[in-house]
Amino acid sequence: MKVIETGFEGLFELEPIVFGDERGYFFESFRKDFSERLGIKEEFIQDNQSFSVKGTLRGLHFQKNPSAQAKLVRVTAGRVLDVALDIRKDSKTYGQHHRVILDAKKHNMFLIPAGFAHGFLALEDSIFTYKCSSYYDKASEGGILWNDPLLNIDWQVENPIVSEKDQDLPNFATYSEHPSF
Repeated sequence: MKVIETGFEGLFELEPIVFGDERGYFFESFRKDFSERLGIKEEFIQDNQSFSVKGTLRGLHFQKNPSAQAKLVRVTAGRVLDVALDIRKDSKTYGQHHRVILDAKKHNMFLIPAGFAHGFLALEDSIFTYKCSSYYDKASEGGILWNDPLLNIDWQVENPIVSEKDQDLPNFATYSEHPSF
């Protein structure tokens, strides 16, 4: 597996070694020992999958402690612009984000540690999967407004399809005044 550094502690893009021939392909999409070598000690305990039509934007979401989640995300069909926003108050990259294109043809993945808000934009109809290190807990839900000018995230789209819930999330300044992570 190829590891691509992002400049954020614990945040990595991963490209698996894909073995292919005329029959198709094979690759390892997860190995616990590999993630542990990267410093991820959390055990992934829940898998999720979503389908999004082209132009759908989901996020920026996180779960508050003690239910904070590390995630290993990828697309099994389509392409998405994936964004991780560092919300760890003690981090040197606090308030900064990293973007990556996840592509089903490339099979790349994004390893996101706990302490990041996460969102994605479907660049085409996409099936998005993610492993989580903590169970979903509605009471621990949190989020930050996806289009906050202070964050300056280039989502590469003018008018995404965004849920009403995601349009009503607090901006980053409000989150920073009352951090919940």
